[in-house]
Amino acid sequence: MADIRKYHITVTAVAQYLPEQSDEKANRYVFAYTITIENTGAIPAQLISRHWLITDANQVAQEVGGLGVVGEQPLLQPGQKFEYSSGAAIATPIGTMRGSYWMAAEDGEHFKTPIPEFTLSMPRVLH
Repeated sequence: MADIRKYHITVTAVAQYLPEQSDEKANRYVFAYTITIENTGAIPAQLISRHWLITDANQVAQEVGGLGVVGEQPLLQPGQKFEYSSGAAIATPIGTMRGSYWMAAEDGEHFKTPIPEFTLSMPRVLH
């Protein structure tokens, strides 16, 4: 089991609705999100792959995975951050995203980093 002080990545997310890319009559709601990944551990670690679970308000889930993020597999030194933006489309005005990153530490240890759940929401839909 990985030592949490040695292997620790902090992930934060901010999402926004993209009305210009959405088509509400066709039940297509598009969101952009920006992810910040920070190595808060004591050893360099590289992001190898991602796994996302994107769920709409009807509990319809999409799973998305693959190598890297936006075509990159960043190597993060302790204290270093990597930020990227991407997007997702769902069939309802509200949904959620959560997932994980598979990381490889410089010493050969592999570990999973959770991506905390965040909300996708059109403005003025949630109070």
